[in-house]
Amino acid sequence: MTRRCGFIAVVGAPNAGKSTLVNALVGQKVAITSAKAQTTRTRLMGVAMEGEAQIVLIDTPGIFTPARRLDRAMVAAAWNGAEGADAILLTVDATKGINAKVSAILDALKERREPLLLAINKVDAVKKEPLLVLAEQLNGLAPFRETHFISATTGDGVPELKARLATMLPEGDWHFPEDEVSDAPERMLAAEITREQIYRQLHAELPYDSAVETEKFTARKDGSVEIHQQILVSRDSQKAIVLGKGGTKIRSIGSAAREEIATQLGRKCHLFLHVKVKPGWDEDRSVYRDMGLDWVE
Repeated sequence: MTRRCGFIAVVGAPNAGKSTLVNALVGQKVAITSAKAQTTRTRLMGVAMEGEAQIVLIDTPGIFTPARRLDRAMVAAAWNGAEGADAILLTVDATKGINAKVSAILDALKERREPLLLAINKVDAVKKEPLLVLAEQLNGLAPFRETHFISATTGDGVPELKARLATMLPEGDWHFPEDEVSDAPERMLAAEITREQIYRQLHAELPYDSAVETEKFTARKDGSVEIHQQILVSRDSQKAIVLGKGGTKIRSIGSAAREEIATQLGRKCHLFLHVKVKPGWDEDRSVYRDMGLDWVE
């Protein structure tokens, strides 16, 4: 059987379920998820296998109107991730429909040369009739080749979408080993996992202004890994939130992140966290480099 390999860029508005969809297509977790908008900040690749086809999925940050440098860098990463892909898969949240963010993306997609596919996500939360109306409206606004109704959370429609994506790829050798699921460096993956736990455990208490830097990532002689990370926040009040009373919250975040990192890396993890107040951290070039983002003027 002929091997196929190619790139599918997954784009959409914040919280459309792109990372959840990428994880579902890959068959395991490669991208962090949370209910917080703009969870994905950089471009990550997930590798999905379908028969003799290797689908390299580019999970991009949500596309929105940027208001600051970090926003601009994230939006640039999203569109750069779509550049030259074998197809662009627009993921739309069925519960939100066509809002201003989706409309802006649709306008931009009209100018793209890459084949366009539409995935209407979270269909388990919407009745059939409104879904069909939404699909008709979306197809009237951009030249999609086909529409897929899916639920990335439950898995409905995901196998069919995956099989279709595989057929769209060009013939060629695989870019990654069969057992590799992501291109993310281990130190970046570790930082992303900790950031996911911050979002999940603090919810609305901590605003979007936080980042995680992996300062030290070393292998111990026993095969385990020692990781030191600092959590960057903008104000002292935010530091207090992350620490929690008597340090209970940061211990809880560290415990959950340590377990997840160990699972993802397949080895024991010694994780050390500390919180640093750094006003204007989102204007620091080194933070962008660690996050895998380009510095955007």
